[in-house]
Amino acid sequence: MAQYVYIMASRPGGAIHIGRTGNLAARVEAHRAGLSAHTAKYKIRTLVWFEVHEDFANSLQRERAIKRWPRVWKNALIAEHNPHWRDVTALIPV
Repeated sequence: MAQYVYIMASRPGGAIHIGRTGNLAARVEAHRAGLSAHTAKYKIRTLVWFEVHEDFANSLQRERAIKRWPRVWKNALIAEHNPHWRDVTALIPV
């Protein structure tokens, strides 16, 4: 089963949330509905980056690594694939 590591943001260069899930579309909707205290508090509603992993272990390792990165590296990761920090929800594989 595919696993996703993702980053959501409040605005370009604003507050971000890094997470991992097996159902990215549902998780994004949960964040937008305010079901996560952090994303609700900081109005984090835009999916700006994600990647697909084949298994749980690899996705967990990647999520933990990205969370430890300096903020400038996280911003660079987003900008490399999505320079304008646009919502990429439509790109989630079905």
